[in-house]
Amino acid sequence: MLQPSRTKYRKQFRGRMRGLSQGNQVAFGDFGLKTIECGWLTANQIEAARRAIAHSTQRNGRMWIRVFPDKPVTEKGAGAPLGAGKGDVKGYVCVVRPGRVIFEIAGITEIEAKKAFRFASSKLPVVTKIVKRL
Repeated sequence: MLQPSRTKYRKQFRGRMRGLSQGNQVAFGDFGLKTIECGWLTANQIEAARRAIAHSTQRNGRMWIRVFPDKPVTEKGAGAPLGAGKGDVKGYVCVVRPGRVIFEIAGITEIEAKKAFRFASSKLPVVTKIVKRL
């Protein structure tokens, strides 16, 4: 599971998800899976989508993961009273905005790539679309 090896600060604010993404072009592969809405991707969701792509392509071709979960998410324990401070770190998420390319694939046909990305997008909480290299 992906998570940072160390961070400067243990906890972060939640933040706001406004605007468009910067990583919006297919840079490494031939096909990409791009988000068209804002959201948080957890480390487990990214790993599940990665495994779905690897299973669908039978590990042919080359795959790139263009996102990394580096934002800590906290959760209070059950029954914690109000005013007891911020909870402990539960896991890590990656903030994605519209236009962000999450995965890229090269070395397989377009039909196989569409099939693999369709499986992967069902594992993700954001609406995605499949894009080709320009």
